Amino acid sequence: MTTLPHHDAAASKPGSPLQKHYFLLRRLHSLTGIVPIGVFLFPHLFTNSSIMWARWTSPTSTVPPVERGIQTFQEEVDFIHGLPFLTLIEVFGIWMPLAFHAVFGVWFASQGKANVQRYAYQDNWRYVWQRLTGYVAFLFIFMHVSSLRWGWTYGGLFPSFDAHHAASTTAEHFQKGSMGLAMAAFYLACVLAIVFHFANGLWTAGITWGLTLSTGAMKRWGQVCASVGIVLAVAGVLSVYGFSTLDIDAAKSVEGRRTAVEPMAAPAIVAPTEAH
Repeated sequence: MTTLPHHDAAASKPGSPLQKHYFLLRRLHSLTGIVPIGVFLFPHLFTNSSIMWARWTSPTSTVPPVERGIQTFQEEVDFIHGLPFLTLIEVFGIWMPLAFHAVFGVWFASQGKANVQRYAYQDNWRYVWQRLTGYVAFLFIFMHVSSLRWGWTYGGLFPSFDAHHAASTTAEHFQKGSMGLAMAAFYLACVLAIVFHFANGLWTAGITWGLTLSTGAMKRWGQVCASVGIVLAVAGVLSVYGFSTLDIDAAKSVEGRRTAVEPMAAPAIVAPTEAH
C-alpha cells in the first residue's frame, strides 16, 4: 500500500471556513502556478540568458560575440518595455496571480504535514522541498522585482537598474552591490529553487487535475517536467554567469555607441506663412 507523503489538515476540518471551496482553491492555486506565473518563467529566463546565447548565434556576423549578447539583451528589454498596456499586463497578468498563488501557497503549506522522519520516500522529500522552495521563491521574487522594477536598493545591496542601459546595469546589479560577486551565488540558488518549484509543481498539477492517475502516466509526465526543469535551469545558469562575468565598461561602451546611432526625431515641418 502506498503511503501518502502528507495530508491537508484544512481539507479534513468539516467546520473550516474554506472547506466549501477548498478543492476549487486548490485547483486555482495549481493553475496560477502554471499560467501565467510558470509560463512567464520561459520568456524571462530566455531573455536574460540572451546575454550568453546571442554570442553563439550568427557565426558569420562581424559583430564581436560579447557585443552581440549586449545588443540582443537590450533589444529584448526594449521590446518588453515597449509593449502596449505593460502596466496592466504586469498587474493583472503577473502580480495579482502571483499574490494569489503566494498567499494560498503559504496557507496550504502551513496546513500540510509531511512524514519524512517516518517515511523517507522520494515523494515525501519532494513535498518538503516544494514547500521550502516556495518560501524562497516568494521572498526572492519580491526582492528581485522591488530592486529591478521599483528601484529599491536595500541600502546598497542591489544597485539600481536602468532599462535603457540594461546589460551594464544588470551586470552592476550582480557585481557592485554590497555582497559583491556573492550576489551571483545568491541569485543562482534562488533561481534554481524557483525552477524546481515550478517543475515539481507542474508534476503535481497532473495529479491535482486528475490527468496522471496511473503510475506509468506519472512517470512519463515526470520525465517531461524534469526536461522542462533542466531547460529552465540551464537558462538560469547562463543568465547568472553571463552578467556576473560581463565587463561593465565594455557593456557601457556598446550601449553608448548604440544610443549615439539611434535616429533622431524628424524636425517638425512648419507651414510657410503668407507674405503681407
